[in-house]
Amino acid sequence: MQAASQVASKAASQTLPQQATPDDSSSVASRNYRILWRWHFYAGLFVMPFLMVLAITGAIYVFKPQIENFLYGDMLHVAAGGQPRLAYGKLLGIAADALPAGAAPTSVSVSADPSRSTEAVFRLPSGDSTSVYLDPYSGRLLGTLSVEHRLMKQVRQIHRDLLLGRWGGWLMELAACWTLIMVGTGIALWWPRKRFSIWGTLLPRLGLRGRAIWRELHLLAGIWVSIGALFFILSGLPWSSFWGKNFQAVVTWAGASQPKIVAKAPPAHDMAAMDDMPSMKMQDLPLANVPWAVGATPVPQSRRMPRQALDIDQAVEIATRNGMATYQLALPGKSSGVFTASYAPGAGEFVRSDLDRQRTLHIDQYSGSIVKDLRFADYNPVSKLVTLGVALHMGEYFGLANQLLCAAVSLALLGMAVTGFVMWWLRRPQDSLGAPKRVSQPPPSIVRWKSYMALLGIIFPLMGASMIAVWLGDTLFFRKRA
Repeated sequence: MQAASQVASKAASQTLPQQATPDDSSSVASRNYRILWRWHFYAGLFVMPFLMVLAITGAIYVFKPQIENFLYGDMLHVAAGGQPRLAYGKLLGIAADALPAGAAPTSVSVSADPSRSTEAVFRLPSGDSTSVYLDPYSGRLLGTLSVEHRLMKQVRQIHRDLLLGRWGGWLMELAACWTLIMVGTGIALWWPRKRFSIWGTLLPRLGLRGRAIWRELHLLAGIWVSIGALFFILSGLPWSSFWGKNFQAVVTWAGASQPKIVAKAPPAHDMAAMDDMPSMKMQDLPLANVPWAVGATPVPQSRRMPRQALDIDQAVEIATRNGMATYQLALPGKSSGVFTASYAPGAGEFVRSDLDRQRTLHIDQYSGSIVKDLRFADYNPVSKLVTLGVALHMGEYFGLANQLLCAAVSLALLGMAVTGFVMWWLRRPQDSLGAPKRVSQPPPSIVRWKSYMALLGIIFPLMGASMIAVWLGDTLFFRKRA
């Protein structure tokens, strides 16, 4: 079988006149090809396992609404009755009675949909959070779910950091960045250099056999999916642990999201007390979905006044008067905290016209005044572009069609990883990694490729550091062996 594969591979290489191969007569073309192939090989070898995880979890998570409706539909939905809704304060009391002593409410869902249950999130004495679902008309307890350990939350965390925290997040970010190198070098290897032919360039020649057909499928599938792969990477990186966090901080610092309504500064005698309070950002609030554009913005504080704090129903009434109908309300955790009403729909929960309805409203817990009102129209072009990219990335922008497209791209990337592994397995020498041979005399074009790599390393510092490590290891280790 091995001999047959080698014969088929050799035959395939002789029938690829439109693309450069390592055996081309041009020495420069051959060396250039091998350098690109070597970087493509190393990028693919590192990216492959992580790309498979990203593809599988991404294809699952994009159908979060359907999966959660299937798993928890009896808790998420109720029969809309003719009776009025119970007060949110009463519902919180019912939920608290069903939990261990010491459980503290942190947020409540408010929905204009009469068939949606009310979700109240509590922080337990253990430090975990749990969601309590209630019938908003009768107050009947529908069930509880762990916030941290529910299925789709786990899928999302695997997608983001492999459940390994910061280090896992850095690994996944590196994998995404190295996918850029893999896609770029893959396109360069595919690029037709002689005559153009539809078959073998855009469509596979199904008459091939053995490793040759795997190469053809890998090559052409990669070209067709490359645009989707680039979009997935660039739209996902703003949420990454290192680059995304710093990019978000820079965009926020540059004034990407400025409120239209800001309450007057607190009185001078209150400022000293507030200075002692640690600053909290929107992403620190107990909210399931926080708009990326406001995630790094500071949460304002209430002005301390000689009066009793508002209750939750008064805060809901204020939010309703200010035009908010469906949102999640974060409750103030401290005496200087604010009520925060945030509308940031999750996957599959809105259509395109709802994208510009993202909104964050901070309400002073004593006076009821609007401390800060952040809307989609207040975002700068960078934040709007990221918001749109995230919505498309998560299948949120145009319903089921968006979800199916995202799943198709994810599965295509999974296929790329699988075919790449099969190709490597069929061609690798025994007891060897099977990396393409190192080029001892790089052609002049290597300067251009190094410039591209250096630019990527500057834009994505974490990847830049890893590229330097790979280059040093490749240069020192393999040169010493030679």
